[in-house]
Amino acid sequence: LPDDPAKTTMKKAYYLACGFCRWTSRDVGMADKSVASGGWQEPENPHTQRINKLVEYYQQLAQKEKIERDRKKLVRRRNYMPLAFSQHTIHVVDKYGLGTRLQRQRPGAPISALAGLSLKEGEDQKEIKIEPADAVEEVEPLPEDYYTRPINLTEVTTLRQRLLQPDFQPICASQLYPRHKHLLIKRSLRCRKCEHNLSKPEFNPTSIKFKIQLVAVNYIPEVRIMSIPNLRYMKESQVLLTLTNPVENITHVTLLECEEGDPDNINSTAKVAVPPKELILAGKDAAAEYDELAEPQDFQDDPDVIAFRKANKVGVFIKVTPQKEEGEVTVSFKMKHEFKNLAAPIRPSEDSDHTSEVIWLTHHVELSLGPVLP
Repeated sequence: LPDDPAKTTMKKAYYLACGFCRWTSRDVGMADKSVASGGWQEPENPHTQRINKLVEYYQQLAQKEKIERDRKKLVRRRNYMPLAFSQHTIHVVDKYGLGTRLQRQRPGAPISALAGLSLKEGEDQKEIKIEPADAVEEVEPLPEDYYTRPINLTEVTTLRQRLLQPDFQPICASQLYPRHKHLLIKRSLRCRKCEHNLSKPEFNPTSIKFKIQLVAVNYIPEVRIMSIPNLRYMKESQVLLTLTNPVENITHVTLLECEEGDPDNINSTAKVAVPPKELILAGKDAAAEYDELAEPQDFQDDPDVIAFRKANKVGVFIKVTPQKEEGEVTVSFKMKHEFKNLAAPIRPSEDSDHTSEVIWLTHHVELSLGPVLP
């Protein structure tokens, strides 16, 4: 049976929609598309022809100024040129355009510097003339209700939104169109000392993964605040911190108080008492949290120092005494931990040992614990 001509068939229509601000392409009158791929309709600037003509004019003007500067430099050096390339030779080259011919016969000769200074280049090009902009005395009057109409801020664009589209500078939100995204590039980073790659992204532009990512976050134990009690002036309080080991090896960590006169200790507003013993952090194991039959390691922790231990995370107590009656409480201390350089340098020295050497690193740590309570 033939199809019913009166029956309407549904067609898919695609339009742009923002899930954050609820903007759609239908708000500005952009037509829907039958396919999702391809470019979308872009508004035309009524001053495009004028702008293009101004750009061409100033490009030609810059080229003329460059030729004139090069000519002045060459005339300044004419006293030191050989007789064969005197001022008369320059005049002949400019008049008859022999620069390209001589350059072809004698590649690498000094006459190649004169070939780009021929007047023919400027004469052959059609000179672009622009009309100066005229000021208009009569302007379009404002609407009668311009000063009495209530303003809806959701319908008016901000100054930043207008400057992001300098060719249109929309006043109302209904005139906002999608902007072209700026070009983004991927960059790799290499150590200046050992020339080893520290960060190298994948070549696929749509991928956010890295082939090599040797950043400090992946090797330095992470310090976080887990719980903060009520902090009062000149009263000792116990704060619970967590230390997380990001590497797969067991790491030994020592917390040290800042010494007097430490140049890094300038923001501290409270005294801190850290554990005197060395802390042992278990290695990171991605499969350990899913293994219910795994036996926990026995590190013989002191309950006065270690609050809990879970995989590669440890809860540690520190004691804080605020020294100011009001304001934010900030504590500072040093964290010393071991580090094994498992990445071999590209150019190893002859005297250096190729085995992984244990290096002890010390970092300055500052923690903001909130305000002092009265």
